[in-house]
Amino acid sequence: MLHSRLLEYIDEVARLGSIRAAGARLHVAPSAINRQILLLEAELEQPLFERLPRGMRPTPAGEALLAHIRRTLRQYRETVADIRDLQAVGSGEVVIATMTGLASGVVATAAATFRARHPRVRISIRTMTTLDILRAVENSEADLGLGFNIPSSAQLEVRWQMNTRLGVVVSPHHPLARMDAIPLAQCTPYPLIFADRSMVIHGIVAEAFAKAGLDIQPAFHTNSIETMKRLATSGEAIAFLSEFDIAEELRDGRLAFRQVRDAFSNNIVSLVRREKHGHGLADFLLADEIVAALQPGEQAFGSA
Repeated sequence: MLHSRLLEYIDEVARLGSIRAAGARLHVAPSAINRQILLLEAELEQPLFERLPRGMRPTPAGEALLAHIRRTLRQYRETVADIRDLQAVGSGEVVIATMTGLASGVVATAAATFRARHPRVRISIRTMTTLDILRAVENSEADLGLGFNIPSSAQLEVRWQMNTRLGVVVSPHHPLARMDAIPLAQCTPYPLIFADRSMVIHGIVAEAFAKAGLDIQPAFHTNSIETMKRLATSGEAIAFLSEFDIAEELRDGRLAFRQVRDAFSNNIVSLVRREKHGHGLADFLLADEIVAALQPGEQAFGSA
């Protein structure tokens, strides 16, 4: 790897078009800069600069090297800034906007792990709808957003995405809990719990039943994930949610999740943050913890 000082020499000579001017800027003797460049040209067996009467101009080989140099210097500066920020990560606040099921499962797990390492950082977890998550992050009211089927936005950077397919959610004592994969047709004799039309999963589930040729009348409609879970635990009613929605109940044995044989449309969980917006290191580290909590057992199909 090229010596870091030599990278700066070449970058400054290219920017200023002069070894003398670069030497003055860097407080280095021009002869020392020239000697280093000549040695590198000899090593590469390629001229890096054209020596013109009025200065220095990069050759095609020099332009190729400059692209590498500037990328390396930029990454180095970013790394140094991150290292310095490690001292400041001991304080401050990170706000994450998310949905109820995710808040009590993935986000709670990630937040607890993060805070054990950085006990002086405050974490604010706010539950809201998908559209409210979008607005909160766009308006800088939240540093991170985690939710299902968040609409795309030019203002948002997608940190991670996953397809978390919906499945049948029932009480562990439900007759269907004994099955590994359940056809939708076998759900119809039981009371069905549907998300109301304000929620994206309503369309996903309704479409799957329609494709299966099943005419149904759900017993319950609600816009509350918590209500769906409570109804499913209390009898023979069936909800259609993701494993992330019921992470706590799965862990405690209060609910069971079973795959559906019929195809559901994608149910995308996304971790987002503001595009081109100053991020503290704490935001990045908490995002990493959330991604780590999201990954087990799921197939990631995109990240940024």
